[in-house]
Amino acid sequence: MAEKILLVDDEEAILDVSSRYLERDGYVVITASNGEEAITKWKTEQPDLIVLDLMMPVKDGMETAEEIREVDDVPIMMLTALGQERDRLLGLTIGADDYLTKPFSPRELVLRVRNILRRTKRQPVQSTIMSFGELMIDESKRLVTVADKEVDLTVKEFDLLYLLASHPTRVFPRSQLIEAIWGYEFDGDGNTINVHIRRLREKIEKDSATPKWIKTVWGIGYKFEGEPS
Repeated sequence: MAEKILLVDDEEAILDVSSRYLERDGYVVITASNGEEAITKWKTEQPDLIVLDLMMPVKDGMETAEEIREVDDVPIMMLTALGQERDRLLGLTIGADDYLTKPFSPRELVLRVRNILRRTKRQPVQSTIMSFGELMIDESKRLVTVADKEVDLTVKEFDLLYLLASHPTRVFPRSQLIEAIWGYEFDGDGNTINVHIRRLREKIEKDSATPKWIKTVWGIGYKFEGEPS
């Protein structure tokens, strides 16, 4: 079955050209011209990926992404205007998987969509469960619990936690984490990792200021500490 893309932008020309390129690559494309319409189509169509413009009428891309992220970890790519670095970082903070700066090449859009779907596609695998005291990580279900309470993580937050927890005490430089989680083509910086680590700590640690599991190795990156149980 062809993968489904929800393309959201208030510029008709972008919707038209991008849709044609994505459909030519084999995707089913659903379009929306504002955030409210995007929310409706996300609920009814259940897309495999959302391409979401930041600046839109009625409801902007940031509000739309936040509403979706409250209940769904569907991959999201943000479309941002040149120079909107603050908005790009904010988008990544709330769980966007990638961003693309306008004006962009439709071919680049197709390549990024293809890469995101390849990285986030879930394959049926034998369950791998890791436990560290109150913390439990189930790879196949992509489920994390702390003291038997489910923790709501984004796709990237789960991938980052799983990678760190799979290699206890190993120190990962920020650049290595970006390469492993976001891929070679990601053109962000180390602050993206810092933001995701902070959000992870807020969700799984009793005291995010003095973390038990995710430790900072100053000047290098991060590591996971914990004895498997």
